[in-house]
Amino acid sequence: MALFHLISLGCAKNLVDSEVMIGSMMKAGWQFSPEPEDADLILLNTCGFIQPAVEEAIDEIFELIAIKKDDPDKILVVVGCLVQRYKESLLRELGEVDLFVGTEGAADISSIIERFQKGKIEQKVVLPDRFLMSSATPRLVTTPPFRAWLKITEGCDNHCSYCMIPSIRGKLRSRPIDDLVREACELERGGVKELSLIAQDTTAYGNDLGDNVQIVRLLKQLISSTTLPWLRLLYLYPSGVTEELLQFMSENERILPYFDIPFQHVNSEVLQSMNRRYSTESLYRLIEKIRNFLPDVALRTTFLVGFPGETEQAFLEIESFLKETKIDHVGVFTYANEEGCPSENFAKQISEKEKEERCAHLLSVQAELSAGIQEKYLGRTESVLVEGESSETDLLLEGRTKYQAPEVDGCVYINEGTASPGEIVKIRITDTQVYDLVGGIVE
Repeated sequence: MALFHLISLGCAKNLVDSEVMIGSMMKAGWQFSPEPEDADLILLNTCGFIQPAVEEAIDEIFELIAIKKDDPDKILVVVGCLVQRYKESLLRELGEVDLFVGTEGAADISSIIERFQKGKIEQKVVLPDRFLMSSATPRLVTTPPFRAWLKITEGCDNHCSYCMIPSIRGKLRSRPIDDLVREACELERGGVKELSLIAQDTTAYGNDLGDNVQIVRLLKQLISSTTLPWLRLLYLYPSGVTEELLQFMSENERILPYFDIPFQHVNSEVLQSMNRRYSTESLYRLIEKIRNFLPDVALRTTFLVGFPGETEQAFLEIESFLKETKIDHVGVFTYANEEGCPSENFAKQISEKEKEERCAHLLSVQAELSAGIQEKYLGRTESVLVEGESSETDLLLEGRTKYQAPEVDGCVYINEGTASPGEIVKIRITDTQVYDLVGGIVE
């Protein structure tokens, strides 16, 4: 039996594509190999969204080329955003790769490879037409069996001035509600307890479908058609968070009181330059509104520092904002020029040194704030989804509260009691750290 190995880079949305590729390969009779050296075929699903992701992908390709040199019969296929973005230019730089496939080839990857093996593919770069997965698309979930991602859209219509996603992934394409409900039911039958809804912009869901299809209607159907205890919303656009959504979440505790809303900046002029559709004032109002509807909420956001034209004063507005709003979870990234983005040609570019200093400063400010924010959980009893043994020591279990999203936020170290992965247990929080919590199971 032919063996394949797959490496997935990038975000959770990319991981779903990788799971679809594994499903396609296994349906076609291939068997997964845990080690690339043992595989007849190596698939690399790349991210090409920002320069560090491009560099990571190129480094990984060179490592796989080295493995292929020891076994020239191996087939090396590079898939995904990097291919969609750079297309034929990859051929000149990476001639050792056997085949390049764009972002839309995930579900059809096994037949693309079969045609390649039979010599029926003349060009080494394959860019299939735009594709939207469905509940019928073969997919093998690779996350722990008690949690999964539900990708509700493809593409994006926002056109932020620093972002390549619309040109890489195309226009917004939303999956029908009944199809998403079908997949959610299948995932629940497979043991999923926590389902995270993901998209480039979750709040844009349904904008392309008409007939008043939008995120609240989808959530209503998911609530009525499943018994999934935890439904989590990720990647929301600030101006897309409506009162209708907040009201519905406040009435349904199965939709977790957690908002992942990338603000990217807080200064109105920088936001306008980024082509983001909101202002300083509207962000303050949004946080106030969210907390009015959901007083016990966790907020997560990201900031992009060093954007062209970002003055010292504009940058320091982010620090003031963090100190005033006490956001629970914050990521900070440095701006990088992306080939083909409008912001690449903006005036007043900022030095790498200055960007790094601004990033480090904000992270240290947030670390200090986070230590205090975490203390609100001290003495509380919280529901915790158990992930399994701690990554720090096998003497502790590890899990997450509803205020901590998988893979990006802190965790709960469980130092008393026993539980199995996937169980939701009650934990009394006895200690807090900068990003993590500590507690024991309450019988």
